[in-house]
Amino acid sequence: MIKIYPAESRYTTDHGWLKSNFSFSFAEYYDPNNLSFGPMRVLNDDFIKPQTGFGMHPHQEMEIVSIVLKGQLKHEDSAGNSEIIYPGEVQRMTAGTGILHSEINPSSTEEVNLLQLWFMPSVRGLTPSYEQKAYNPKALRNHLLPVVSNVHQSEEIAFIHQDMTIYLSKLEENQKISFIQEVNRRIFLFVIEGDLTLNQAHKLKQRDSARITELSNLEIQTDSGAFFMLIDLP
Repeated sequence: MIKIYPAESRYTTDHGWLKSNFSFSFAEYYDPNNLSFGPMRVLNDDFIKPQTGFGMHPHQEMEIVSIVLKGQLKHEDSAGNSEIIYPGEVQRMTAGTGILHSEINPSSTEEVNLLQLWFMPSVRGLTPSYEQKAYNPKALRNHLLPVVSNVHQSEEIAFIHQDMTIYLSKLEENQKISFIQEVNRRIFLFVIEGDLTLNQAHKLKQRDSARITELSNLEIQTDSGAFFMLIDLP
């Protein structure tokens, strides 16, 4: 089954310094029918103005992934990590038994746009940890590139404590790609830019998403080109 969630169906909040679009219940937005998708708990599409951001705040028992699409994001945490994340990089933080962190846009001129995703870990009580990985943008061309995973492992892939993989891909005009997974698993797909058609029937535009179940073979194609994220979930 393929269920489409249009971009405009997301909850939007605007605090002046921050504009955010929530794909799942988060903060003041609560919908008992939209709490999670398998272990996936949060997808926030955040726009943070220069020299602003989230000050030190706590997290616990969650795997947190940040993907910067535009601009830069400075991360600091109570474990002593301090990094700036740019487009082409991903960050994974295991909150585990508890950690404090901040996320600030250090630029004085440029807004930062990032996707932040939260996943429930496969086990609780983990020691907090952090890593930042860079991927080759050229490797996204007409290819599903794993950037966060506990299945595919390499120096370029961030490890996550859950049976899942986050892929990024950039399909060129009039190209298509197939994704095959084991039965009884889920697929979450999010269109970052462009347009996609799934299995020749379901059309998505920029910032639309799809939650896919009971389907092991997914054909993804585009007319005008697309940048998208695909997540293989239990």
